[in-house]
Amino acid sequence: MLLAVTDCEIIAPFRLRLTFNNDQVREVDFTQHWGDLSGPIFRPLRDPAFFAQVALPPDSETIEWPNGADLAAEFLYEIGVSVQTHRPRVPA
Repeated sequence: MLLAVTDCEIIAPFRLRLTFNNDQVREVDFTQHWGDLSGPIFRPLRDPAFFAQVALPPDSETIEWPNGADLAAEFLYEIGVSVQTHRPRVPA
């Protein structure tokens, strides 16, 4: 199965909580990965106001920003930290 981001939530400046199509939830702290994001298209992401414009377009499998910057879902999954999610128990 190819990974895809199905939900994106900003949880702090430069931090996202991402849900993937395999039901895994991971948090990504971009301040720990600026060195992995080289090139002029990623420079605007260091501005908190611009970073906060992250979106998950309906026709996309990953997040992107208004300038066209995007990151592969697999990369985001790899650099993310797994989050325990609490799901309600379904009565038997």
